[in-house]
Amino acid sequence: MKGRSKAGSEADRIWQLLTALVTDNLGDWRRKVSEITGMPFSRWRALRRLVDAPLTLRELADLMNTDAPATTVAVNDLERRGLVERRPHPDNPRAKLVSITQAGRRVMESTDNIAHRAPPAVADLPRADLEALSRIMKTIGAHQEE
Repeated sequence: MKGRSKAGSEADRIWQLLTALVTDNLGDWRRKVSEITGMPFSRWRALRRLVDAPLTLRELADLMNTDAPATTVAVNDLERRGLVERRPHPDNPRAKLVSITQAGRRVMESTDNIAHRAPPAVADLPRADLEALSRIMKTIGAHQEE
């Protein structure tokens, strides 16, 4: 980006801290998801993307930030497990829609109660800081939707 301001570089530093905090604290949760579902976490990620609506393989790959071959392997595995199904796309005869099955929804429900708790670095913040962080996250979320 051309002409990053000091605020931009500070934003980059904060972003790096946030991503490190999240990345460092997701391992246990991901392992629990894999243990409960009996499948790699990447399969759960694919199912999660399909909960709201069917997607084409291309759309699913884009949402998962993976390439088409990796997405096809994941969908083939999920299909073998009976968790997704492919159907012809109503508007594009060359495309298939991938949708979650009832069994897939049950798998997703089985992971709803896995403790996904804040790490101590967040949980131990004073209430005023948590409120400020909540306000900031809502602002970021609203900006993402624009």
